[in-house]
Amino acid sequence: MFKNIRAVLFDLDGTLIDSAPDLGAAADKMRTDRGLPSLPAQRYRPMAGAGARGLLAEAFGMTPDHADFAQMREEFFQNYAARLTQSTTVFVGVPELIAQLQARQLPWGVVTNKMARFTDPLVQALPLFQSAATVVSGDTTAHAKPHPAPLLYAAQQLNVPAGDCVYVGDDERDIVAGLAAGMGTVAATYGYLGAQADAKQWGAHAVVNSPQALLQYLNLA
Repeated sequence: MFKNIRAVLFDLDGTLIDSAPDLGAAADKMRTDRGLPSLPAQRYRPMAGAGARGLLAEAFGMTPDHADFAQMREEFFQNYAARLTQSTTVFVGVPELIAQLQARQLPWGVVTNKMARFTDPLVQALPLFQSAATVVSGDTTAHAKPHPAPLLYAAQQLNVPAGDCVYVGDDERDIVAGLAAGMGTVAATYGYLGAQADAKQWGAHAVVNSPQALLQYLNLA
C-alpha cells in the first residue's frame, strides 16, 4: 500500500481509454486503400500501445528504417485524426476510480506518449478529462517515456513532489519512467498487452488487473 500519496498520474491509451479500435482502423484503412485484405481488429490490439510504429509493423511488416516509413506514418496519423473518438471508450471502472480520487481531493493527471495534436482534441471530447489537473503529451517536453522528464513535468504542474505521486501505466516504458522519476508505480494488466507481457517483471511497486483494484493500493478502497 502506498503512503502519503498526494497525486495520481495515468498513462492514457490502454490505461484510461481503449483507443485500440480507432488506432487499428486507421492502420487497416491503409491496407484496404491499397487493395489489401482487412485484418481482424484483434491483430492490431496488442500493438496499439506502440503507436504508429507498432501498428504499421502489424499492417505492413514495416519498420522505422523503411524508406517510406515517414510518409506512411503521416498517412496513418491523418487517418487516425479523422476518427479520433469514433470507437474509443473509457475502460470500465475508470470513471468510478476518478470519482474516488476527486472525493478525496487527490489531484490526477495524464502523461502519455501520444502527440498533443491527438491528445488535446481527444481529452476535450471525453467528459472524463474535465477534472484532470494536468495533461502531458509525448511532445510536451524534450523527451518522451521511458525518459522521466514528462512525469517530472507533470509533478511540477501539480506542485507535488514526484516522490508523492503514483504513476499507473500498461507498458513497461511507463514503469521505467515512473521509477526513474522516483514515483510509486503501478502496472495495469487490463490494457493492451495483457497476458502477452509479464508485468511482474517490469519492477513496478504494484500490479492491478482492473481500475478498481488500484483503490486498495492507495488506501481508498
